[in-house]
Amino acid sequence: MAAERSTADILDAAVHVREAARSATSGAAGVDGVLTALSEVMEYDHASLARWDPMRRRHTTLAGCYPDDATAYIETRLHHDPVFPVLRSPARGGLWLMDVPRQLLAASPGFQQVLRPLGIEDGVAQCLFAADGRYVGMLNVSTRRPRRAPDPARAVVILLTEALAAAVDSHAGPPPEARAAADRAADGRRPGGLSPRELQVLAELTAGRTNREIAGRLYITPRTVGTHIEHILAKLDLPNRAAAAALAATWGIEPSR
Repeated sequence: MAAERSTADILDAAVHVREAARSATSGAAGVDGVLTALSEVMEYDHASLARWDPMRRRHTTLAGCYPDDATAYIETRLHHDPVFPVLRSPARGGLWLMDVPRQLLAASPGFQQVLRPLGIEDGVAQCLFAADGRYVGMLNVSTRRPRRAPDPARAVVILLTEALAAAVDSHAGPPPEARAAADRAADGRRPGGLSPRELQVLAELTAGRTNREIAGRLYITPRTVGTHIEHILAKLDLPNRAAAAALAATWGIEPSR
């Protein structure tokens, strides 16, 4: 059995994770190096970094070593799991398996059908948020051995989330400048010149949803939803959200299922 690593060793390893994440963010290296560096912070049997695709409403694995069926669950079903609303809270510093209430594990297809058959005893699911509040993806780490307590790796994973989020978000497509230019070029082809995200929010308004409900469906914060609605009303020169919803209905815009 490998010797337990000291807190100093784990903190040194965390620096390497940040360096790997920065390299991935800049495009100088791939995301696989981030998970390799993370294995020095906490040993694992399986791990993955996945990006959230808001248009397709699914995760896409950027790097990982889970079996195919587990990877498929993370990508297409995890965000429907009863555990997901708990771990997705921006205020939560990751959800460690040993901390999940037993009744919630019993109701979780992800644990019962995916993790339990793999013999998983511990690990963490950490949702990742960009600086502007967008949900951009998640880190999943699983081990067949319970971790010691207290475990300094818990705090280190929280400290690494900003760097991990940047690395995941950077793989969403072209650089921000290129995306902005493309958005400007496409404005004339979109109803009212709205951005893709504003169109998503507008579609949710047609269902009469509150800002909090929209935030939960689009994995952004209620404050961000409010900002999008302000922009929508300004661009369309409308007095309120009800008028925006009525106009969207005439355009045939409706929320995704």
